[in-house]
Amino acid sequence: MWPPGVGGTFWFQIFIQAPSPEIWRKTISGGEEVLAGKWGGLFLGYLLGRNYRRRDRDRLVPPRRTDAAVCRAEVCYPFCRKHGRHRAVRRREFIALFGGAAAWPLAARAQDAGKVARIGFLGPAQTSPPAISFYQAFLTQMRELGFRDGENLRIDFRAIEDPRGLSVGAEELMRSQPELIVATGPEVSLRAVVAASGAIPVVMVAINFDPIARGYVTSLARPGGNITGVVFQQLELAQKQVEVLAQANPGKTRVAIFFDEGQTADQFSAAERAAQSLNLQVQGMKLESPTYDFDAAFRSAALAGAQMALILSGPAFVLHRSRIAELAIQHRLPTMFIAKHYVMAGGLMSYGVDFVPMWRRAADYAARILKGAKPADLPVEQATKFEMVVNLKTAKAIGIELPTSILLRADEVIE
Repeated sequence: MWPPGVGGTFWFQIFIQAPSPEIWRKTISGGEEVLAGKWGGLFLGYLLGRNYRRRDRDRLVPPRRTDAAVCRAEVCYPFCRKHGRHRAVRRREFIALFGGAAAWPLAARAQDAGKVARIGFLGPAQTSPPAISFYQAFLTQMRELGFRDGENLRIDFRAIEDPRGLSVGAEELMRSQPELIVATGPEVSLRAVVAASGAIPVVMVAINFDPIARGYVTSLARPGGNITGVVFQQLELAQKQVEVLAQANPGKTRVAIFFDEGQTADQFSAAERAAQSLNLQVQGMKLESPTYDFDAAFRSAALAGAQMALILSGPAFVLHRSRIAELAIQHRLPTMFIAKHYVMAGGLMSYGVDFVPMWRRAADYAARILKGAKPADLPVEQATKFEMVVNLKTAKAIGIELPTSILLRADEVIE
């Protein structure tokens, strides 16, 4: 504070620390109609308006963004007994005001700390080994963004494998009154959430379907409505998976493609076209949920003379990944999978998206929406990180030797 001259004015500065400039603006506004964002220093004059001169307002300094997140308010104030038509600021008023202003950030922090955000999450079973790393990635990213599960965040989970049906799980999530819903997996997951959620914001991790073609978003850049998130379509990788499988098994021309008609029929069509373009003979092996008789399917493929296999799995296939890998080895079928966790369970090779970064991005979307962003303003992102994994132990068990070119291209080799 600078001492005033006789009959003039004095300036004082108040430094208020807050976690962010946004919180600072909320703090100084005190819930009143104060344009804190543009006229950050206005609050003192607002509270003591009888001493506040209109011309002084033009000299206020708006809050500045600083690394320490400390914002400053400057107010020009009259002093002495009179200042034009306005009374001077009494010392006690000033001290009381200054002390009260210093306490505002503490009250704001206490209020923020008491709020618990609620998320409803429809995804794979949390006990599924592949999904464990996905959920860990989501929760870790949420913590880094200021939301800790069990403290200022509560997440209600429901599994897409629930035998009661997806609609039951989605309706139960809605009864918990979440601020947003996260829906992961195939379209049936998002469809169930949309049917139950109404206008509640939805973050999707969309796998194997086009949300634009199905009418969930207007475009990737401008989704519109209340849905945004991350998208990945296996259709785009079907050709690559067939190509890599053929290159890893030169001279073999008959491929059996396993798929679930309800979840991966589109993938099968894309893979079939890719195989035919490479002059491969295709044997479609349709499996029906929920029985999934993999033993019978592999026997049928082997009897028909299949030399290779491509597993186009949906979420329900994951639960059977170890058995699928065992059957492929038993029938000595070199097999391509769409995700790494099948190879970790004993499959020969996989080429597909890395799901962990997708779930981290889903957490980014969720945190931004909880902080006030609108889904319509958040562009939908497409997965960008892919990986190829091969299992040399399985190759030895099947009795094949993978070409050096395949091993050099692999992102991970399990020996």
